[in-house]
Amino acid sequence: MKGYRILFFTQENRKLHGHPVGQWILDTARKLGAPGGTMTVDAAGFGHSGKMHSAGFFEMADRPITVSVTTDEAICEALMAAIAAEHVDLFYCRSEVEFGRLDGGAQKET
Repeated sequence: MKGYRILFFTQENRKLHGHPVGQWILDTARKLGAPGGTMTVDAAGFGHSGKMHSAGFFEMADRPITVSVTTDEAICEALMAAIAAEHVDLFYCRSEVEFGRLDGGAQKET
């Protein structure tokens, strides 16, 4: 199947409606019907300001977060529209991808 992989970059301490932005994106993508998404906590990163964000002992809430969603074009556009409607200032990368499932020849139970 052809579609998109979208990477969203944020920090653990950013909130939207009282919930972490990363979790909100993941939940929204799932509700829209995206076939897959994941959220990872990153060791370090920097954004447009050049400020380093990391999982330092005193700044655990400043840890960078990456949310990855893979989906078709319609759900991708719906997700981007939902984020825009919330006026979330968020950096993203969107790439065209081919995606699907492989069963590895697994036997199915009957």
